[in-house]
Amino acid sequence: MDEMVFAIGDVHGESRLLAQTLAWVERTAVEYESRPILYILGDLVDRGPDTRGALDLAVETLARWPGSKLLLGNHDRWFLDFVDGAMRDADRVEHWFGQGGAEALQSYGFDLDDPRRAAEEIALRHPSHRRLLAQASLYERRNGHLFVHAGIEPGRSLADQGEDQFLWIRRPFLDHVGPLGHVVVHGHTPQKPARPTVTENRISLDTGAATTGVLTAAAWPPPFGTCPPIFAATAKGSGKVRPIEPRRLDRGLGTVLDR
Repeated sequence: MDEMVFAIGDVHGESRLLAQTLAWVERTAVEYESRPILYILGDLVDRGPDTRGALDLAVETLARWPGSKLLLGNHDRWFLDFVDGAMRDADRVEHWFGQGGAEALQSYGFDLDDPRRAAEEIALRHPSHRRLLAQASLYERRNGHLFVHAGIEPGRSLADQGEDQFLWIRRPFLDHVGPLGHVVVHGHTPQKPARPTVTENRISLDTGAATTGVLTAAAWPPPFGTCPPIFAATAKGSGKVRPIEPRRLDRGLGTVLDR
C-alpha cells in the first residue's frame, strides 16, 4: 500500500480540533488507498483547554500509524523541562504559566500553587506523555522536504544548527528569499489571516488554533513529491474540516505550488 504524507500545524491544547483533523487524515488516506504517515509540527501543548487530551491523541495516533513523528516545539520543550524538573527557576516557571503553561496544568487537574508536586504527579501518572515529548524529533527529511517546528537558519547546514534554530527561529528564516536546500514545512509562527502560506522555499501551517479555532493540515498525494499538497482546516464553530486555499506569497521566484 502506498504511503500518504500529512502534516498538522500547532495544536496548542486544542484536542477537539486535533480529533477532527485526525479523522480527516484517516478519511483522506482511505480515499487515496494509502497508509498515512503523519508529521505533527510541534507545540501540542499549552494555551488551549486540553493539553492532556491532545497528548493522549498524539500518543495513540503515532502508535497506530508507524513512521509518524512529533516534531518538538518550543512549548513542548518547556512542558518537558517542567515535568523533568529542569525548570527550577521560579521566574521561568511563572513565565511559562503566562505563555499557556497554566492551562496545561489545569488540564491535568492541578492548580498553580504547588508546581513541583504537579510535575511529579504528571510524570508518574502519564509516562507516555513524557516519553512522547522526550522522543520527539528536531526535524525529519523526506524527498526534498524538511519537516520542523520553527524553521532553519539560512546558510547553515542542518548539522551546524542547534535546537534553538529548530524550535525558535522566526525572522532570519521567514525573511529569507531563495533556496534553503529543502522545502521547509513548519509551524511556530501564526499566519495572518489564519490560512497556510506558501512561498518559494517554505509551507507555513500554524494558523493559531488556540485563538482562531483554525487548525490546518497539508497532505501530499502519493507518491510523495510528485503532486502539490492539498490543504484543509477546521472551520471555526462548525466541527468540520474543509479544504482551504493557501496564501501564495510570490516573492519574485514563484511558489513551491507552481513547480
